Amino acid sequence: MCAKRLKKQIIRKKLFNKNRLVILNEDTFEEIFSLRLNLMNVFVWLTSISIVMIALTTYIIAFTPLREYIPGYASTGLKKQATLNAIKSDSLVKVLEENKAYMANINKVLTGNLEHTKLSRDSIVAGEQATLTDAEMKPSSADAKLREQVAKEDKYNLFEKAQPRVNQVLFAPVNGHITKAYNANKREYAIEVAIAKDTPVKAIAAGTVLMAEWTPANGNVVMVRHNDGIISVYKKVDSVNKQQGDIVRSGEVLGLADAQVLFELWKDGYPINPTQFIDFE
Repeated sequence: MCAKRLKKQIIRKKLFNKNRLVILNEDTFEEIFSLRLNLMNVFVWLTSISIVMIALTTYIIAFTPLREYIPGYASTGLKKQATLNAIKSDSLVKVLEENKAYMANINKVLTGNLEHTKLSRDSIVAGEQATLTDAEMKPSSADAKLREQVAKEDKYNLFEKAQPRVNQVLFAPVNGHITKAYNANKREYAIEVAIAKDTPVKAIAAGTVLMAEWTPANGNVVMVRHNDGIISVYKKVDSVNKQQGDIVRSGEVLGLADAQVLFELWKDGYPINPTQFIDFE
């Protein structure tokens, strides 16, 4: 017990034993600076300085822009720019996918590569062909009553109006005699119209010119995009006065043609019969 107490007293004496730190001139041994210290003071000062340095470093790293100069820490501006770039990349990917789908539809218009067996007669949107049995085709009793009620109402309705699938008025591109009709089964999407010499070919509706170029198969071809996903195609136009990107109005002259004109009408990438919506004769 006495030995432990003696040991503690020795350690305490060493910690609190006063020492003097003296700075002397090496040539004259003149005392320049002196400081009375003990081990406890040195320990306390070093601990305090370390705590202050750690706190200051933590503050600089956490709350000041100086952390950007420390290796491993990214700049706040770079993080914001990276976030904006990621958002723009997602938007560009979406736009790219939309453009790919749009170009695929344009390719169908130009090449006529379309699977007609998957087209529904009641819609120009592709759908799966379903096979129904006679039992499934037979209406239920509730359905039969509803049909009977609607038939009675329609019988005396003097203001019934048909709703066309193309919700805009289409102008006739040319007036003439149709020499070749639309035939989707044979992949013949264009109708051929016989016309007089130098007959003006007009836009069926307002839109933007997508293409106005010469092709080996059909001569000058003009393609115009309209509202509601409608695209009109004018082939064998002898002289064209429009360019790609031009804005045209309904009935505006696109060029002049001789003898005949081939005309196609597309909606959402699928061909439709132009004679259902346009009177050529």
